[in-house]
Amino acid sequence: MRYYLLTLGCPKNTVDSEGMAMLLGNAGHRGTSSPADADVLIVNTCGFLAASEEESLAALRELAAHKRRGQKLIAAGCMAQRVGERIAAEAPGVDGLLGTLRWMEIVPFIEGLRQKPDRGERSGLQPLSFGRYALLGEPAQPHTDPTPRPPVVTGSAYLKISDGCSAPCAFCSIPIFKGPLRSRPPEAIVAEAQALVAGGARELILIAQDTTDYGHDLGQPDALPDLMQAILRGVPGPEEGGLSWLRLMYAYPGHVSQRLIEVMASDPRVCHYLDIPLQHGHPAVLRRMSRPSNVDRQLETFAGLRAAMPDMAFRSAFIVGFPGETEAEFQGLLDFVEAIQLDKVGVFTFSAEPGTPAYDLPDQTAAEVKAERYDRLMSAQQRISLARNHAQVGRTLDVLVESVGKLAGRSGSQGLTDRIGRRGPVSLGRSYRDAPEVDGLVVLPGELPVGQMAQAKITAALAYDLVGECDYSITRYSPSTISPCSLPGGSLPSSASRWS
Repeated sequence: MRYYLLTLGCPKNTVDSEGMAMLLGNAGHRGTSSPADADVLIVNTCGFLAASEEESLAALRELAAHKRRGQKLIAAGCMAQRVGERIAAEAPGVDGLLGTLRWMEIVPFIEGLRQKPDRGERSGLQPLSFGRYALLGEPAQPHTDPTPRPPVVTGSAYLKISDGCSAPCAFCSIPIFKGPLRSRPPEAIVAEAQALVAGGARELILIAQDTTDYGHDLGQPDALPDLMQAILRGVPGPEEGGLSWLRLMYAYPGHVSQRLIEVMASDPRVCHYLDIPLQHGHPAVLRRMSRPSNVDRQLETFAGLRAAMPDMAFRSAFIVGFPGETEAEFQGLLDFVEAIQLDKVGVFTFSAEPGTPAYDLPDQTAAEVKAERYDRLMSAQQRISLARNHAQVGRTLDVLVESVGKLAGRSGSQGLTDRIGRRGPVSLGRSYRDAPEVDGLVVLPGELPVGQMAQAKITAALAYDLVGECDYSITRYSPSTISPCSLPGGSLPSSASRWS
């Protein structure tokens, strides 16, 4: 059987999709990049926000419109778990729903769908009133942790350390369809890290709904530092062609312990980078959000991290237009952003999500006010990001090369072209200051091996990206992966890229 798998949403969904692909491959099934060639179509949906649901529905409708006779279409993941009835009503070509807690059962689920229509032959599936079949909710028996994923061939890989969330955030729907925190066993995480690094990963990115909550459900508070040390002990370092970067994402305000800071500062493989979604900067709004509201303590946490690691880079996320947000409270957020001086920021307008405590709060903010505040916060942060990037000019940074392409079509590409002084191929990579997909890039003239580390002197900065020059005499390559393009004049087939 051939399957087509489309992943929508966050990196946690990416990891789940890779797990499904592993299980399908172990069962002898083959993936294809063409829906027309597949026997089964799978969409790993996102249901976090209303806009995410619309994107998922659009993908399902598109695939359903071109289904051939005998093809099966499965909606998996968060939206299937959260609002399966809506999928049934608005994407009638879907044959089955596989919830976010049941993706490990993808193989028997598909086998059941492909049997004859007699429900008696579908012993493992739940028939639904709208004529489809589903596996939703908690499994009857707890799943054992999946075996390590197959090795990756690119330079970076996500490593999920837990699922679910026990935080009470008033605006967030994740606990509704993900359930409470469930930490993975540390030995399973280390085994997966070893498999990924053995397969070519030079960067591991630890992800969860809240990485700093790892281990609390196992009775082990502040377990994240020990887990990080176990991973670092269990994998080879860059001198052996192994792990160069261990990156930490999605830390919760107030949960960054002194022990975590010490571990981050003690091993050069840990990126001096931290993503802490703060959500707002005014105490009254944070209290209404059911978030940590001691702003002074948050400032102290950032100061402590910067004292231990002066080159620290920070990402955060903020919500504007939360119900009841006054102009004075929004100004408090602007003042907080100016005071904390973050390197990267994502801004979101409040979305009222059914089932969350904030859904029907009074004093909902008008759409035009949310849009105006979004623009003002983005403009303020852009100035800060540009200044933070300009401070990198003259530094020599390690860069993980991700693709080779051209600047045409990239927003701001003319300015980059002017700074590079050429219009030929460029190598696109990231420094320790940039997480994949959400942060900026380092642009280097010429072609370098994808998946390898290079050293680059930063020569120019834009609001989101940096420009550098690679010194071929100090570019570092694993002995087993030297290619002709590691020398001037070499060549390498271009990879798919948002720049190409």
